[in-house]
Amino acid sequence: MIVTLRFVGSLRSASGKSRLALEFERAISLREVLKRLVEEKPRLRRVLIDFELDDPKPNALILVNGKEISVLDGLKTALKDGDEVVFVPVLHGG
Repeated sequence: MIVTLRFVGSLRSASGKSRLALEFERAISLREVLKRLVEEKPRLRRVLIDFELDDPKPNALILVNGKEISVLDGLKTALKDGDEVVFVPVLHGG
């Protein structure tokens, strides 16, 4: 099973790539994909993961096949072969 990850803006710089394909032996959750992603690309850990909560920071929008994960099943969203996960940085200002 292959899941494609896409990185936009500053997350592209942190990952060193605009796209990355990860292969898994079985169906997995988005949480498992994130865990593997930060193991393979440690620079992404500090920009994507909140150390205290061990969850994605609120400064990144995560889409699975074009849908924001809050309208799916959050980090429990089940992924299947061919799915695309897009990470978009969210800028806050005032």
